[in-house]
Amino acid sequence: MNVQVNPAAQGVQSGVQPPPSPRTLADVGINTVMMRDILLKTMFRTNLSLVSEIARAISLPVPLTQDLVDMARGQRMIEATGTLHATSGNEMGYQLTDGGKARALDALSQSEYYGAVPVPLDQYREQIKRQSVRNIKLTRDQLLSGMGHLILPPDLIGNLGPAVTSGRSILMYGPPGNGKSSISHGIRAALGDKVYVPRAIEYSGQVISVYDPIVHSAAETVVDDPNSLRRTSNRFDQRYVYCERPSVITGGELSLDMLDLAYNPTARTYQAPLQLKATGGIFIIDDLGRQAEPPQKIVNRWIVPLEESRDILALQSGEKFTVPFDTLVIFSTNFHPNEIFDGAALRRIFFKIKIDGPDQQNFLKIFAMVAKKKKMPLDEKALMYLLKVKFPTIGNNYANYMPVFLIDQMISVCEFEGIPYQMTPELIDRAWGNMFVRQEAIAH
Repeated sequence: MNVQVNPAAQGVQSGVQPPPSPRTLADVGINTVMMRDILLKTMFRTNLSLVSEIARAISLPVPLTQDLVDMARGQRMIEATGTLHATSGNEMGYQLTDGGKARALDALSQSEYYGAVPVPLDQYREQIKRQSVRNIKLTRDQLLSGMGHLILPPDLIGNLGPAVTSGRSILMYGPPGNGKSSISHGIRAALGDKVYVPRAIEYSGQVISVYDPIVHSAAETVVDDPNSLRRTSNRFDQRYVYCERPSVITGGELSLDMLDLAYNPTARTYQAPLQLKATGGIFIIDDLGRQAEPPQKIVNRWIVPLEESRDILALQSGEKFTVPFDTLVIFSTNFHPNEIFDGAALRRIFFKIKIDGPDQQNFLKIFAMVAKKKKMPLDEKALMYLLKVKFPTIGNNYANYMPVFLIDQMISVCEFEGIPYQMTPELIDRAWGNMFVRQEAIAH
């Protein structure tokens, strides 16, 4: 089950409705002074002079960018250079006046943010409705396709399907090494379609960066030729990035402060918390129980989002506000749920799915598949030795990680000894010895 998920797996195509491109400055939804200041700061920081270049930098259509430039010219903050650029469709060049530079510096002292004009939170709420993860309806075939070549128990897909389609929370639990993480990735691959992620959002005059190239995988987009009469990029609001549905994965490093707005006192801007970056996609909390925070405390943080589909965030000033919570949360743990949660927490996690190790038949299927992939010839005598001699010593408890571990160990020995890849009882013994640590007292 530790085989890589097929990256080409095709999921559902939901035909997500794109955010409409603004046609007037009023459609942008941001205070005109804030837009003008972002324009001035962007020109100051980037030295851009052509409206087409500035428009790409602030992610607004060229006509609206021209309106902002004209507004700033009227306020004597921008002036035309008097130069037509022949290589750029005879565009007029612009530059900041001394007054514009002073205003840009003053605005930068209040917030270092420049570039894409942010999307107002209320507008983003509407886009979240259009592309909600709860709008996705998966079929059995689509979910199986997302799982790639994973060998799964027959009833597991039947349990996972309704859980994923509901868009509600999922708890996967069971012994370590049986593919809970791989299944989580498979669910992400099965979603298949794309959503629109804002570069930044605005609330109460504060800018919150959302798009994160580490988290979000941008799809290919069309960049217009400024000399072309045909414009294609304005089919949707360029303040958004067209992305694969996001997948945020955390493990033992997760702490509760990672779920709060992160304020940068130098830039005086905010970074969206992980769950907001995961909007429209999946948030995977792996290895639950290994964090510094108790599992109960971590789940308690999710009670309001899971029950009310909204999250509560706080600005540096202490002002609290709500944001939509549209994320499929997957908890994965090696502990039994009753050991780490109380009944109230378990009630709030909608689906609980146990991921067990394979039976002997599926173990052999996985072993043969891994051996073929790694070009390790199978040997019946060695396999019988593994099944009849080694596994009884651990109560015949098979785990999905074992085929890869054992075969990689044998390959390492063969390569060191300079012999062809082979599977023998002796090599099985050496590989097995590295899979477990013998219990013994060590003198200090």
